[in-house]
Amino acid sequence: MLIRDTVTEDLPAILDIHNDAIRNTTAIWDETEVGLDERMEWLNGRLRSGHPVLTAVVDGHVAGYASYAQWRPKSGYRLTVEHSVYVAPGFHRRGIASALLTELIERARSAGIHALVGVIESRNTTSIALHEKLGFVTVGQMPEVGIKFGRWLDLTLMQRTL
Repeated sequence: MLIRDTVTEDLPAILDIHNDAIRNTTAIWDETEVGLDERMEWLNGRLRSGHPVLTAVVDGHVAGYASYAQWRPKSGYRLTVEHSVYVAPGFHRRGIASALLTELIERARSAGIHALVGVIESRNTTSIALHEKLGFVTVGQMPEVGIKFGRWLDLTLMQRTL
């Protein structure tokens, strides 16, 4: 497995991963798939802001991606970021999410970030366990703040202070 900075050529595979998560999971609470232009705008926005976008490559295939961005738009939050990690179908349970999040933590530390926040659908016990393994703690839970697939979703907030 190789973890590297994302390049434009990764975007079609990242788009596939993103849209699969929209269609089939509660990891992304959007209900409408996006197009390549949106992912290009997303990538360029992250890079303009100086935030990393990482790609995991396994046997020449994009197996996952991860990034972070400022938690909230107010200047007082400038050293707190919210991260996201997504793994392609067929690549789960291979340590890809762990490798991506570990690298994001190191990038955040190097950039002088103080806190990382994970915003996780509360039934996603796999993601919660991964975050706990990497030193995140649950700092809040918000019941029924979203809806997808016709059911109310609860949100778990996890934080790691660097």
